[in-house]
Amino acid sequence: MAGLLVGLSVTGCADGAAEDARAVADPVQILRQAPDVLLEAGSAQARTSMEMATGGTRVKIRGTGVYDFRGQRGHLTLVLPQQPTGTAGHLPITEILTPGALFMKNRGAGVPADKWVRIDTASLVDGNLVTGGATDPYAAAEILRGTRTATFVGRTEISGVAVRHYRGTADLALAARSASAADAAALRAAAKGFATALVPFDVYLDDQGRIRKIRQRFAFVNGRRNRAVAVHSTTHLHAFGVPVTVTLPRAEDIYTGRIAEKQG
Repeated sequence: MAGLLVGLSVTGCADGAAEDARAVADPVQILRQAPDVLLEAGSAQARTSMEMATGGTRVKIRGTGVYDFRGQRGHLTLVLPQQPTGTAGHLPITEILTPGALFMKNRGAGVPADKWVRIDTASLVDGNLVTGGATDPYAAAEILRGTRTATFVGRTEISGVAVRHYRGTADLALAARSASAADAAALRAAAKGFATALVPFDVYLDDQGRIRKIRQRFAFVNGRRNRAVAVHSTTHLHAFGVPVTVTLPRAEDIYTGRIAEKQG
């Protein structure tokens, strides 16, 4: 029995060493294939955060939910930052993510509380990588299809799970060429709408090649500002294979009136 355990340990170390060698030798190809590994996984629970500096204050939006990679559908609940006084400033926003469209409830800006807003993601200058307050988890992964450069940083752990850490830069225009039809249009819009199509990232893959965490930095030109604002978007994935049910809003529950524009 002791000999068997030693044999298993040696084999495991050898397999790990071989994978590490591949991670060092071919990180670009590994990352370009990462979205396909998520398709095989099927679904996952997701935690998101989006952070940017505005008016000298750093603002962070947090989200939780589930996502179906094969159907490219999911739902998130986003919690907005508190007001400077420490009081809650906005009800949590419910988002439904679908191929080509984003549905939002508790959107504010003059939208009745019981109504949803539907947004065509390809019509947004950022392809909804930033606007919705959370990056669609599969769109975040598909950006890796445009990986230009990448290096294997090393092994670490996330929530007790062994992962391999990679760091690199992806090109949104390149990613759009091999992305799914739904994400391709959004990524093309982002490549044109952002200050730069290059997206620096850090990504952590588990031993099955599944994305456990991805952090991306977008250069977003915000409204009337002439200079780009750095927006950091982070997505954590876990509980792969979890059941996901997404129910779209009824037509009568979708708001079609005017949305107030934020001033300033």
